[in-house]
Amino acid sequence: MTGKNTLMLFLTAFIWGTAFVAQSVGMDYIGPFTFTCVRSLIGGIFLIPCICFLDKWRAKNDGAERQKKVDRKEEKKNVILGGICCGLALCVASNLQQIGIQYTTVGKAGFITALYIVLVPIFGIFLKKKAGVRIWISVAISVAGLYLLCITDKLVLAKGDILVLLCAVVFTIHILVIDYFSPKADGVRIACTQFFITGVLSAIPMFLFETPRLSDIFAAAVPVLYAGVLSSGVAYTLQIVAQKDADPTVASLILSLESVFSVLGGWVILGQKLSIREIAGCILMFSAIILAQLPGNKEA
Repeated sequence: MTGKNTLMLFLTAFIWGTAFVAQSVGMDYIGPFTFTCVRSLIGGIFLIPCICFLDKWRAKNDGAERQKKVDRKEEKKNVILGGICCGLALCVASNLQQIGIQYTTVGKAGFITALYIVLVPIFGIFLKKKAGVRIWISVAISVAGLYLLCITDKLVLAKGDILVLLCAVVFTIHILVIDYFSPKADGVRIACTQFFITGVLSAIPMFLFETPRLSDIFAAAVPVLYAGVLSSGVAYTLQIVAQKDADPTVASLILSLESVFSVLGGWVILGQKLSIREIAGCILMFSAIILAQLPGNKEA
């Protein structure tokens, strides 16, 4: 993997991590459903020119061989179906996360959300995919970390932590859906479709439970644009381009730094500090995330 690939993946993790700050700040101006709706639509619009760019880039690198292998009609069908399925999951996960961030710190939200890395292989068991001993060790470590990070003296999870934990579960489903459709169609086109689906579906509770005003949306322009353009558009495109020639294990390890950047962003920008206990929980959860991504035996 080249230094250029590493830099792009590192930048992706940074953008995704600091986007938690943008999501938190955005709540000062607009409701969670409004934020998710506008952010997702912006992300979908941004990805349209990205698709054109990536098509030209792939044509230059892959030549005409890919054109012969891909059934365009079948791919278009999978883009639509995959985009709808992914959009449904992303809508639920994004709104759970957005609501949860109102009641917890961005650092906690970042680390709890990252639990999907451990949950994916566990959910894979129901799809007849085996989870090795290393994964179960990761689960045990992450549970211990979650306890230190989130559980109060009353042995209960706070409201925000529960919502973000549910978000991690739905993101797990989202990843498994992507895993099913990504070999069947272009990933960026599926992403573009899912963002529009998420935006349209989020508009329903936005109008039912919130009072969206253009003045408020414009007041939240900076965090919304950061989350929409950079987090949804730029970072996703960087990930797609960088992972083409990158080792998947190394790439996922770099991307898992997202959770670290969320803590640093909350501390530096929002002044949200963690106790020694919470820091210990972060260290345990980050260790579990790394362990879950380390390569196993050749058969696995």
